[in-house]
Amino acid sequence: MMNRNDLRRADINLLVVFESMMHERNVSRVGEKLFLGQPTISSALGRLRQMFDDPLFIRSGRVMEPTSRAEEIFSNLAPALDGIAAALSRCQAFNPETSEATFHVGLSDDVEYALFPSLLRRLRVEAPNMTLVVRRADHWQMSQLLTSGEISLGISHTLDLPANARRKGLRPIRPMLLRADSQPGELDLDEFCRRPNAVVSSMGNVIDEVDSTLSHIDRQRKVVLTVPQFSALPVLLADSDMIAIVPDYVARSMAMIDGLRAEFAPLDLPQQELSMVWRGATHNDPAERWLRSRCSAFLAEQEAGGRRSLPVENTLSSVA
Repeated sequence: MMNRNDLRRADINLLVVFESMMHERNVSRVGEKLFLGQPTISSALGRLRQMFDDPLFIRSGRVMEPTSRAEEIFSNLAPALDGIAAALSRCQAFNPETSEATFHVGLSDDVEYALFPSLLRRLRVEAPNMTLVVRRADHWQMSQLLTSGEISLGISHTLDLPANARRKGLRPIRPMLLRADSQPGELDLDEFCRRPNAVVSSMGNVIDEVDSTLSHIDRQRKVVLTVPQFSALPVLLADSDMIAIVPDYVARSMAMIDGLRAEFAPLDLPQQELSMVWRGATHNDPAERWLRSRCSAFLAEQEAGGRRSLPVENTLSSVA
């Protein structure tokens, strides 16, 4: 059993390389993630093998598979590294005006498209020297990215999360209808079901909550297109009678593009919740707490502004 004095032989940089290898299983990807050259990573792996007296990783094709000893080390090491990071961060004051901190953030496609540009401008005013590393992270990927430490903060509709993750609800996600045709008035249910529909799904799903809602009233729509991201919609809907159901903040952002307009769908669709999630290990980190507070405050402002911008007749009908 190693005692505290033996820790003088340990290099924390090697342990960070080891943790990254456990997640990536590839020397080149670890180098990219840590901004280190492949020879440096290979040298670090050699020192790690000597430190633990074990091969640790065995090449299997393009993947480096961990040994059982590596799995055992990792199960003990990951929470220890989280604790060290948290302890060090609490010892350092955070000043956004001068900080050169790097934040790793996961955003769903709808958030990245419609909310992130304004949020980024706000953050850069307060912290001009920070670096943001953004990962695309839908609700299926969020848990894995938090667990691996590839992101410390995520904003998305979220499902299951790791046991040590924290969550804060930010705002409801209200579905709205987006269209590019010039036909006056709002679509009724018959027209909605008749029109060709486009669906945005990172998983390529043709059926979603809209179809489930329609099935409960014995109706069905006509889905003719599924695309993986929202940014494609404006061009695809242009000069066509296609329609799409999108989150209200996406609809408002796209409605600023000439030829597109947003309205409420002619049926009562379920609302989801946009959430902010983060790793428990970063809960008390001053820099991460600042970032969470700014994201939360900004999205609260967007929610309030969005409700004020809803059409008067729809706002009144939703209250009645």
